[in-house]
Amino acid sequence: MAHKIFDLSERVVIVTGGASGIGRIYCEALASCGAKPVIADQNEMLAQQVSSDLKACGRNALGLGCDVSNSDSVQAMVAAVIKNFGSVHGLVNNAALMSSLPRGPWYEIEPSDWDRVMEVNLRGLFLCSRAVYPHMKHSGSGRIINISSNRIWDGTPNRLHYTTSKAGVVGFTRALSREIGDDNITVNAITPGFTSSEGQIQSSDPAYIAKMQELNSRKALKRTQIPEDLVGALLFLLSDASSYITGQTINVDGGAMMH
Repeated sequence: MAHKIFDLSERVVIVTGGASGIGRIYCEALASCGAKPVIADQNEMLAQQVSSDLKACGRNALGLGCDVSNSDSVQAMVAAVIKNFGSVHGLVNNAALMSSLPRGPWYEIEPSDWDRVMEVNLRGLFLCSRAVYPHMKHSGSGRIINISSNRIWDGTPNRLHYTTSKAGVVGFTRALSREIGDDNITVNAITPGFTSSEGQIQSSDPAYIAKMQELNSRKALKRTQIPEDLVGALLFLLSDASSYITGQTINVDGGAMMH
């Protein structure tokens, strides 16, 4: 009986930024558990390719184009999900600007770049949560998972706009959980550590990668974090096993930061 609380079969879960990197790993994991992942990504062609790949493996998935910073785009994406699947059970707010951002001192950040990061990393999760909320409320339950970053625990420098936006994700998570708790919708966050994903590796110079290897020695679990390390926490928070957990942030970084 207990195993059923972990069952995600037939659950429709939207993953923003789901066509590549860690987002794709999330979608593949969800599909392997019998869920119906919706790959919502600005790169519509790639989202559809991921969906096709999953379907070729006998999974049920849907690939959709979506600019999370654009309200009309988000509403159209959610409408397509409802049209195809009839409901939405989970939302993973994973899309974010990070790997494309140069590292450097805060005073070199252009105001336009600051605004764009906030548009995607904060406005995006607000718009997506707002769009799925009526459908989750109507069905009487829902799970919203917001992806933050372990940078917020120590104030990691050189991407101040990114770190600030990810700190905002935790505040958003806590406040929203109180506003929609009466609707039986949980809202939680995950703070991943530096993860060896395709985007992270491509955006990091060899010296920075070497520094990450050095930082591994300071962790409780002394190895490089990979995308698959995040899957367990995500699936747990999407399942009924976490039905009485809300407003919380789970740090997944091998014990690099503890709070």
